[in-house]
Amino acid sequence: MVVIRLSRGGAKKRPFFNIVAADSRNRRDGRFIERIGFYNPIAGDKEEGIRIAQDRLTYWQGVGAQLSPTVARLVAGAGKKAAA
Repeated sequence: MVVIRLSRGGAKKRPFFNIVAADSRNRRDGRFIERIGFYNPIAGDKEEGIRIAQDRLTYWQGVGAQLSPTVARLVAGAGKKAAA
């Protein structure tokens, strides 16, 4: 099954996450199919904290990919932020 989840990058104590579509059997930071966006939890006021390619997200959901709980929360929050 394909799952859309976070893949951790960045340095120690400075996390940075890529939002990726990956096979659920692969490791968290291992092989993935496509990078859909990123999430920077320590972004400042003038920096972009999250970016998601909505067209690719809807494509993957259309072919049956499941969102991880954390990515679902981030997508919902990004949608509310974009609407405001």
